Amino acid sequence: MNFDMFNIKDKIPFKEDIFKGKVVFITGGSGTICKKQAEYLVILGCNASIVGRNPEKTVRAALEISKIRKDSKIVACPNTDVRNIESLEAAVNKTVKELGKIDFVICGAAGNFIADFNHLSSNAFKSVVSIDLLGSFNTVKSCFQELKKNKGSIIMVSSTLHYYGVPFQIHVSAAKAGVDALSKSLAVELGPLGIRVNAIAPGTIAATEGFTRLARASPQELTTKIPLQRLGRVQDVALATVFLFSEAASYITGTVVVVDGGAWQTSNVQVTNSNVYPVQLKQKLLENNPKL
Repeated sequence: MNFDMFNIKDKIPFKEDIFKGKVVFITGGSGTICKKQAEYLVILGCNASIVGRNPEKTVRAALEISKIRKDSKIVACPNTDVRNIESLEAAVNKTVKELGKIDFVICGAAGNFIADFNHLSSNAFKSVVSIDLLGSFNTVKSCFQELKKNKGSIIMVSSTLHYYGVPFQIHVSAAKAGVDALSKSLAVELGPLGIRVNAIAPGTIAATEGFTRLARASPQELTTKIPLQRLGRVQDVALATVFLFSEAASYITGTVVVVDGGAWQTSNVQVTNSNVYPVQLKQKLLENNPKL
């Protein structure tokens, strides 16, 4: 389906209005990946609640998404901290008040940065785990009553970093491993209520803030290490999202869908190069100014 009428060049191979009348609640909704997930769902009939901590980015993202479909209803929930359950409950209440319900939930709020173990403080480690893992738990907990009522579906945004040892990413690897475990356990617990829970693990996705900050090799070098011979696009993650929320995935739960072109089947070379590991890493570990 070509959505040029919405000023979007992407071609989406799903039937128009498959999500008509549905409402999605998205944490991290102003981020590059989550915003594209929201756009695709809205194009296909969803209304959306864009949840984020940064007021300016969250409101701007909601406004931009609202222009995609003329009859869309988009709510902005800025100043929402996923580490705080009361903050999320306020966002849920606002969403239900303005949009009527919540059918789908995307746990997309995340924190990341480059840090070797020697320079990774305990507070920094805790912060990432709190945003990614505790934040995902809090999001589902705050939306639980709505999900029960509507036999909803949940997607947690994970990663592939914990599938192997990745230097400079101890914090996020630990957090995302927890996210995967959380999604699988919730799938088992909530399945009898008709609630499906899955995760999406993006690999190296071009044109994202994470790629800009974290990639330690050139796009050309990264591409040669990916079996499908190209970098991922935010559209790839969005399409996986549409599939998992659609009726086509009605018998799929407790699954982690890896969207990385097969890269994780090779090794972690797509995030490092020979100079970074072990040369630069060893230099940092031997520095005498560790963070506690």
